[in-house]
Amino acid sequence: MELVLIGLIFLGGLLVLYALGMPVAVAIGSACILIMLSPFGPPLNYGLMSNQLMHGLNSFTLLAVPFYLMLGRLMNRTDMTTEVFDFASAIFGRVRGGIAQVNIGASVIFSGMSGLAVADAAGLGRVEYNAMRDQGYDKKTAIGVTGASSIIGPIIPPSVPIILYGVLAEESIGALFLAGIVPGLLLAGVLSIFTYLVVRWKGYGKGEAVGLRTIGREFVNALPALLIPVFIVGGILSGMFTATEAGAVAVVYAIALGFYQGSLTGEILLEEFQEGMVETFSILFIISLAMLYGLVALQLRIPILLADAITGFTTDPTIAILIFVPLFMLIGTFMSITATIMIMVPILMPIIGTLGIDPIHFGIVMILSLMTGVVTPPLGSVLFVLEKVTDASLETVMRAMVLFYIPLLIVILIVALVPEVSVYVPNNYFF
Repeated sequence: MELVLIGLIFLGGLLVLYALGMPVAVAIGSACILIMLSPFGPPLNYGLMSNQLMHGLNSFTLLAVPFYLMLGRLMNRTDMTTEVFDFASAIFGRVRGGIAQVNIGASVIFSGMSGLAVADAAGLGRVEYNAMRDQGYDKKTAIGVTGASSIIGPIIPPSVPIILYGVLAEESIGALFLAGIVPGLLLAGVLSIFTYLVVRWKGYGKGEAVGLRTIGREFVNALPALLIPVFIVGGILSGMFTATEAGAVAVVYAIALGFYQGSLTGEILLEEFQEGMVETFSILFIISLAMLYGLVALQLRIPILLADAITGFTTDPTIAILIFVPLFMLIGTFMSITATIMIMVPILMPIIGTLGIDPIHFGIVMILSLMTGVVTPPLGSVLFVLEKVTDASLETVMRAMVLFYIPLLIVILIVALVPEVSVYVPNNYFF
């Protein structure tokens, strides 16, 4: 009863403010102040608040956020997106539903460069959708494949949500990056098989076969872009640099490549820096307030009460994770993944330790579950992006995604029930 009452006040107040349209950061900060002013919360302490806000941003790892955000922006403003798509088209175009498989393959390649589902949908979405429509695919199939494949981006490194989780959970970003590789490829594989069955059921044929010479030419054109994930993952695996340093190296490389190819100018770069700074400040502001939110939650004993409630029901890590999965999927339908990670991770990490759940495994399951939210009505961000980059209405976009929840749910359950899918690579290849 105590947990329910405190939860209704603490979490319920935040959700009400968020539902009223208040910006995420302001809603989090307001909820903290309101609970401090209430008879249930800790006393209002401005010194403690300011110290916690500063402490939340005092992290070298957080430098990775602006680097990977900038990398995604640069990818969208240069010709790299088109080159990646053309290369994927040359490889997968000959199979049944080839252009749909190209859609998935391009998202896998692009995921190693952007790390954001919105960046994938905005950068590749228009190209992928138009290519499928030009070959006779109906709107729902084209949108469903495009939306579902965009989720691959935040799983395969680099990944902004994984960076945020690692900072708040105090886990290695490099290990988390490696943990996302197999689940990301598994998601691509399951989605590819499901898409093959869908296009076969709807009677779509094969794409045009291309020769090895064409594949080689497209590979050469796309090679500079394809080297970006090699720099990032290879650098981390070899120990040459951290995940943060890898992001910096990738940004410098992308800028040099853009100027060399003529797709970047000083004016364009300045514009991207300005917009990237605003985007970075927004995320960091949320992070600092989320740290305060976590402190208040700790003072209210919410993690302890929640841990007692869960362990009173079960002490089995697998059952506990299966409880968290639908919770995250539900939260993801009305809150952004960034806001959810900021709010929930500080509260849940003590519980994860109590239950003996591997925090690396938990992080991947959490992000996979939350990612269904970006393609789920009514507030999924990718839904609105797809509406803007296609000729479909928002209602059509929402209906198109329903069928493609099936492969997403299959992968979430596999990763949740088989921890080795996410922890094998970091446990065996991360130093």
